[in-house]
Amino acid sequence: MRIFVYEYLTALGLGGDPADPLHPMYREGRAMRDAVADDFERLPGAEVVTLGGVGPDDEREHFRDAVRGCDWTLLIAPESGGVLAGRCEWVYLDGGRLLGPRAGPADFAGDKLLTAERWRRCGVPTPATSDREPTGCEAFPVVWKPRDGAGSTATFRLDGPLDVARAKAQRAAEGHTGPMILQEFVPGRAASVAFLCGPAGYFPLVPCLQLLSDDGRFHYHGGELPIPPDLADRAVRLGARAVGCVSGLCGYVGVDLVLGDAADGSRDYAIEINPRLTTSYVGLRALAEFNLAEVMLQVAAGGPPGEVRWKRGPVRFDADGTVREVSPGSGA
Repeated sequence: MRIFVYEYLTALGLGGDPADPLHPMYREGRAMRDAVADDFERLPGAEVVTLGGVGPDDEREHFRDAVRGCDWTLLIAPESGGVLAGRCEWVYLDGGRLLGPRAGPADFAGDKLLTAERWRRCGVPTPATSDREPTGCEAFPVVWKPRDGAGSTATFRLDGPLDVARAKAQRAAEGHTGPMILQEFVPGRAASVAFLCGPAGYFPLVPCLQLLSDDGRFHYHGGELPIPPDLADRAVRLGARAVGCVSGLCGYVGVDLVLGDAADGSRDYAIEINPRLTTSYVGLRALAEFNLAEVMLQVAAGGPPGEVRWKRGPVRFDADGTVREVSPGSGA
């Protein structure tokens, strides 16, 4: 079995220079690529194909050759600018078998305004969201961020009228010109829960707490898991509702959440959905007593996940894929 693992930034060499603004996303992409490729390579008879150092002019040709020479393709790419959806379409055009969503769901999930509208119609609690620009008369605090962003690019918490002007100037300085959304800020603990999705349904993995910067920019620094059982139950329940109203998902899907201070979960909110591998994979594989990539393949092919066992942890990991703490011990 041959598996093509495509990671957008490392394939094109974007952000490899530490001085490049894309470097944090490059490190996350490289960490995800290396982790899942290593897991696939540990499967009997498996061979992994990756791309690196290709240029924008010859990327399509190399991509096509890799897809046609492999049994499965797994894509790791940002939703911004239609990058992920476009490469999902390439896989289908090239006759490949995608370990991921159809282009439609990938495009939809990458549009944060459409996602919020769909969730609200389905009764999934999510912050109030619009596509208007912020003014000095908001019910502060609010969050202003790209409609299709990834990696916290041009994302701002606005606490008052002065922050509006500062954020607009900073966005211009960073060269972001794409459409933005304005979102109600909801307090709580940032968390995520991943699901393995396939024809037989979607199966939750262990939820994580997210470690974010406290400077109002929400930069991702990594995560820790497992989380307290009561929070984990709330995260899985809400994440399942968020995933359940988006059809066509396949493979690894992550849902970002905010878990509020109400024990009954009434102040929990779904924030975003990522129809692809997320950095939480690095932490989950360190906690797993099984091959996470192998189970992902089983579910994508239509089978059940089978018995999965987890170490007790805790596991803490950085955004660059470094596992900072693993305590021994195992359990169900």
